[in-house]
Amino acid sequence: MSVFQHTTFYTTVNQLQHLPPPDGVEIAFAGRSNAGKSSAINSLANRGRLAFTSKTPGRTQHINFFQLGSGRFLVDLPGYGYAKVPAAIRQHWEHLLSTYLQTRESLHGMVLIMDVRHPLTPLDRQMLDWFASTGKPVHVLLTKSDKLSRQQTGKILKNVLLFLRETYPQCSVQLFSSMTKEGVEEATALLGTWFGLDTNLIQELNSAQNQNKPKIKNPRLKGNKTGGKLP
Repeated sequence: MSVFQHTTFYTTVNQLQHLPPPDGVEIAFAGRSNAGKSSAINSLANRGRLAFTSKTPGRTQHINFFQLGSGRFLVDLPGYGYAKVPAAIRQHWEHLLSTYLQTRESLHGMVLIMDVRHPLTPLDRQMLDWFASTGKPVHVLLTKSDKLSRQQTGKILKNVLLFLRETYPQCSVQLFSSMTKEGVEEATALLGTWFGLDTNLIQELNSAQNQNKPKIKNPRLKGNKTGGKLP
């Protein structure tokens, strides 16, 4: 079973004043609409429809909290960059996202989802800029790696890593595919340390989950394993 197997929906908010008390540990998931954010969350939780996936980008318009138990939360942020969303809603999202990312005391780190075919868009860089001042860790998932060849993804991974090292040193990056499950085990282990979960337990659960699955090559996790285990 996945270390996030028992993740359940907790609450959804559309206004900052409705955020739950900052009493636990939160990891935020952010990304451009249609980059595969909901699919990544579902893959990590080993659940088919935990986070709602839609053929209509921009459908997620609230901050959705999912509880792992013991005060641990995955936080699904609204997707950004979808042109058909009215300007007023885009402005509301921008305020909601930037304020949450920059001021939320219980937020331990951010997972930034980027389509491997279109990484580091201007809006992706804006998200990194918003979060950089906090000094908190960022882990980038280059999703949909199954859409390109290994040679192509390897080159993109290298270029993104070089950019992040120079500009956002608190970032790490890896390849990820919800289709082939490439990178799921590595991402689960890293996020588990952010949540303060026991590393041996994470390895045991990942091993049990993958016991009957075909072997997937190392997705080449790159960058600093930022964040560490919580005290």
